[in-house]
Amino acid sequence: MTKSKKIVTSLIATLALSTLSLNAADYGSVNGDAITKDDISTVIRNPNIDFEKLPKKTKNQVLEQIVEKKLLTQEALKSGIKSDKKYKEALAKVETELALEIWMQNESKKIEITQKEEKDFYNKNKEKFKVPATLEARHILTKTEKEAKDIIKSLDKAKNKKDEFIKLAKEKSVGPSGPKGGYLGKFPETQMVPEFSKAAKALKKNTYTKAPVKTQFGYHVIYLEDKQEPTTLTFDKVQNRIKQVIFQEKFQKKIKAQADALKSKAKIIIK
Repeated sequence: MTKSKKIVTSLIATLALSTLSLNAADYGSVNGDAITKDDISTVIRNPNIDFEKLPKKTKNQVLEQIVEKKLLTQEALKSGIKSDKKYKEALAKVETELALEIWMQNESKKIEITQKEEKDFYNKNKEKFKVPATLEARHILTKTEKEAKDIIKSLDKAKNKKDEFIKLAKEKSVGPSGPKGGYLGKFPETQMVPEFSKAAKALKKNTYTKAPVKTQFGYHVIYLEDKQEPTTLTFDKVQNRIKQVIFQEKFQKKIKAQADALKSKAKIIIK
């Protein structure tokens, strides 16, 4: 676009914007073509952004883009673009894809799922809804076994074990959690390496390992703050997830059956 054309386009857009109302019910129009919420959503492209809460300057920028797009679209239509061969080919392709999309949406609405099917799926697949034990722990990581043993001796002598553990973690741990007192947060027992998980899981709350735990990273002294036993999610908590799984299975089976039936009657040539 030449500089003069850009100036003209911006001038037209500015003049059009001066007539726009920024309230939720009416965003104005461009040569009679209404500016809608869909137009705004297309420009913003983020459903979490509320156009009404944007600063006035930002609103005007969004509206200016819409105005320019509408003006250019109107100009394209006036040029007789609908008679263009490429336009017709592209439109035919879009119509074909849209026809299939809408048809599949309509077919999907015919899928019925009963609560009995959902509960049967739940009862047959309870293993899939198991939540492993959750641990909340701290650790002190050392390079040598002797260092870890010395730390355990210091903890044995301390009156307040947790405070001492945090202090020693900040002073001696070579792991990234050291500055946080060795705190690792809450995590599924399966998240850590097996040696670590096994030792942490065997501890009672507010106790620490009496012997260093060796892993590929070095030697650990582990302090367990809390532990939640493994559980199985209830049917109510996973019902929507189950419904989606059953829906996908039924829909895929339905479409596959229809495709197979059509194949059996069609004349298909593949070269």
